[in-house]
Formats: sequence, structure tokens, C-alpha cells
Amino acid sequence: MKFALLSTLFAAATAFQAAPAARTSGVALHETKADLVAIAEKANPIVNFYDPMNLAESDFYDWGSEGTIGWLRQAEIKHGRIAMFAFVGYIVHANGIHWPWPMNLEGGQWPTGASPPEIWDNMGPAAKWQIFAVISALELWDECGGGKLPHYTKGRKPGQYPDFEVLRGTIGHPIFNLYDPFNLAKNMSEEKKANRLVMEINNGRLAMLGIFGFLSAQKVEGSVPLLKGVVPHYDGEVMQPFTDFSYFN
Repeated sequence: MKFALLSTLFAAATAFQAAPAARTSGVALHETKADLVAIAEKANPIVNFYDPMNLAESDFYDWGSEGTIGWLRQAEIKHGRIAMFAFVGYIVHANGIHWPWPMNLEGGQWPTGASPPEIWDNMGPAAKWQIFAVISALELWDECGGGKLPHYTKGRKPGQYPDFEVLRGTIGHPIFNLYDPFNLAKNMSEEKKANRLVMEINNGRLAMLGIFGFLSAQKVEGSVPLLKGVVPHYDGEVMQPFTDFSYFN
């Protein structure tokens, strides 16, 4: 069943696969080392550009320097966005906040626990699979560029999530875009967009530190002095969220 679910998601996404974009070394959308330096100076004028592993000059999978930088920037922006969701979600669940209605049609109540990781552990497998399926579908839609955008290693701006225009036209369902669903930013200047991107990168970096600060404090007591006595100890495995199944069984 697990393989069938993933196969179905993959097939649905590849049906909207964009045509391969021709690689032009002279054209890059914020995918050069110079762009990294410029962003780093805006994001943190004190540290500036910091690349101790020299990743900016690496060549992953023969993508070239521009493709590799595009992949690295996409990875950071995506992880930052997920970390912001996780940080806010942690605070929400730590305070016992949830929807006022039952969790499912059978009237089941929302799971409880001493901390957000325990709440996740107490959640049923069906709910976990639904969350995982939605995340997988969104990830595949991003990878295929929404059927019209090039891949972020081949010219798409890192962090630019494709809209659902192709999907809306195919299934005829009014799906809202993840970014700017009401098209309020259509007249926003490029300068303002660039400044907001820097703000998002900084917020994402801070959120990554924040969520791992919570998890570290729960697993290793005293590791985060500011959170000592604030978050309870957790005996589970924070890096193994799906403990009731394995892809290898």
C-alpha cells in the first residue's frame, strides 16, 4: 500500500512535468556566487559571506556551479519555511491549542501529550499518512515546476513555488496558490520582493535554530539553558517520527 500511494503521487506529478529547459551558462537567476555574497551582506552585515566548505564552487551531479547553487539555495529556503511552520506549530501544540471539532468523522478526539513530540507519537497512523501524502504531493508539484516552470537547478528562482494554474485547468477545481493566493503582490516592486526574500531567509534560519533548540532541550536536559524547566523531557526519538512501520519490511 505504501508503494502504491507513492507511485500514484509520482504519476500524478509527472503528468504535469514541464519540458526540459535549455541550459544557458550566461543566464542565471540569482544562482551565482556573486549573488550569494550580495544576499549574505544584506542578511547579516556582520558575518557577511561564510562558506567554510566552499560549497559555492561545488558541482553536484554535473549541474555546474549555477545549478548547484540553485539547489543549495532552494534547500535552505525550503528548510527555513518548514522550520517556521514547525516552530509555530510547536508553540501551538505545547499550549494545547487545536480545532474545536472532532479529529475525524467517527468523533475521535485530538491526541494529547506532555509535549508536541508526544502528541505526534499518540496520533493514529492514518492521520500521519494523510499529512505525509499531502507533503509528498506538494513536494512533487514543486519538483515538476507546476507543469510550466523550469527546475530550480535550471533557471527557476530558488524559493519560487509554482502556482496551481495547470492543475486548476486540468481538474477544474478552484485551488488557491500557496503564495499570494489573492494576487495581492502583483504590483510589488522587484526591490521589495528582494528585501522580503532576505527577511524570509533570516526568519527561516532563526526558526531552524529555534525548533532544534526546543527538541534538543527535550532530549538533553540542560543543553539549552534558556529552556531549562520550560519544556518537558521527551523519551521518544525525535528523528524517527514514523515508528510503527518501515519501508524495508
